[in-house]
Amino acid sequence: MIQFDLITLFPKMFKSLDYGIVGRAQKAGLLQLQYWNPRDYTHDKHGRVDDTSYGGGPGMVMQVQPLRDAINAALHRHSRESGNPDDKPKTIYLSPQGKLLTQKTIENLASEKKLILVMGRYEGIDERVIEQDIDEEWSIGNYVLSGGELAGMILIDAITRLLPEALGDPESAHQESFSHSNNLLDYPHYTRPEEIDGQKVPEALLSGNHKAIEKWRLQQSLGKTWLKRPELLKDRSLNAQEIILLHEFIQKMRNQP
Repeated sequence: MIQFDLITLFPKMFKSLDYGIVGRAQKAGLLQLQYWNPRDYTHDKHGRVDDTSYGGGPGMVMQVQPLRDAINAALHRHSRESGNPDDKPKTIYLSPQGKLLTQKTIENLASEKKLILVMGRYEGIDERVIEQDIDEEWSIGNYVLSGGELAGMILIDAITRLLPEALGDPESAHQESFSHSNNLLDYPHYTRPEEIDGQKVPEALLSGNHKAIEKWRLQQSLGKTWLKRPELLKDRSLNAQEIILLHEFIQKMRNQP
């Protein structure tokens, strides 16, 4: 089981994780979500957790004390339950300034047993929290959200998919885009009927020949990556078979009317 401690002003947003794969994983005891609201730790009688930024500028900044106390409460819970004062989960801040999350990062984080996720709001959090209380900063993309909650949900969902028994078919996670560090997009998928509105399922998938199917899927993965995310191929060394399959795919594309 993996335990997530979520430092958030809006714990109700995570109710969406009660559904689908993450919801089933929670019910099966594969993961646990614990919430820590900084408002519960503020010393301000009005429950404020933010203030104006030194030096001026628009927006508000989340204060050190409520955030730090919420993080420490999560840390103390783990050390108390384990009986080990040095039992300190990795503390992650979801931020557009963090390193870009990749499937490889998700695989590494999935090996952790406990993670503390800090979700910022407003213009962000006081830099002193990042310097002293945060182990890693991660971003889900080069854009800005209203807060870290959605990014946190994405991280939890991606990690949950890699947990043993979380998926109905354990092979699903290994055959998706970016899996097994192959840096390729997933191949196209089809289901019944075999033909609809003149569009047919590729013959290779109907052949029953497993080698032919595997070859077709690899070629499609290479081709889709070349078409949609060519930069991914720069980070991957193609073997002789893959070079031939990709060349054939490109030639077919160029010969299409």
